[in-house]
Amino acid sequence: MTAGPATAVQVSRNTKWKPPMLPELFRIGPIPVRSYGVMMALAFLFGVWYVKRMTARDGKPFDPYLNVAYIMIFGGVIGARLAYVFMHWSDFAHNLLSAFNPFHEGQFGIAGLNLYGGVLLALIGSFLYIRYKKMSVLEVFDYFAPALALGIGIGRIGCFLNGCCFGTPCDLPWAISFPKGSIPYSVFGSAHIHPSQLYTSLYGFGLFIALHFLLKHRRFIGQLTAVMLMAEAVFRFAIEFVRYYENAMMFSFLGHEATYNQVIAALLFLLGLILYIVNRSRQPHRASV
Repeated sequence: MTAGPATAVQVSRNTKWKPPMLPELFRIGPIPVRSYGVMMALAFLFGVWYVKRMTARDGKPFDPYLNVAYIMIFGGVIGARLAYVFMHWSDFAHNLLSAFNPFHEGQFGIAGLNLYGGVLLALIGSFLYIRYKKMSVLEVFDYFAPALALGIGIGRIGCFLNGCCFGTPCDLPWAISFPKGSIPYSVFGSAHIHPSQLYTSLYGFGLFIALHFLLKHRRFIGQLTAVMLMAEAVFRFAIEFVRYYENAMMFSFLGHEATYNQVIAALLFLLGLILYIVNRSRQPHRASV
């Protein structure tokens, strides 16, 4: 996810809302500190803080949960990058080392991440560690579900400030127009587009509130994990209709364009539904995994 030198976002002529666009906050010597990275760091810190509070409330040792958090963040970044490289193979086939080289044309950072690739590797790594510690996978994931939702809410603000993960053209009153030098401008010019990053951010905060309440009143272990998977699947499937993607990220299905993320979302929903059905009849202290 790259950022241009743009400094402001213009909004549809029907509104006076003009939020700032700040892909780069400041520099430490030659190294730029980007808003996207800062927001992702905040998402991680607030997520860990939340899990620590909830496990302390329930009298559970925090160290294993902290280790899971580290596995999630490192596995997430690596998985997200690998998935992006796979989906843009033609850009890296002749120089694989560039896929993880943080220095590009005088810039520091890795541009291009895929959410579901990160989620997949983070879940696999976490699953293996939790099983090694002989803990309940679903119980641990139940504590992380609200934290992940909170992370989505915070992280997508970074996407908005960075100018990545943007939407498609629309005429809605809250549509925004990104300035010259930004990624959206290079695709749509000054056209007004969906602020899909903010849609996702609001969804993340809303889901966090719902899951936090559910954690206090859960009926069985694995309930939050299942609800998180189904909610994320439904929202992701829907948001894809108003988010811009390159042709390489799309395919034709029954005469309609679809994204690979929508296929993954459908599988996630099925997984969440199975987990919910299998575990709902069990007692609160038991789970199938």
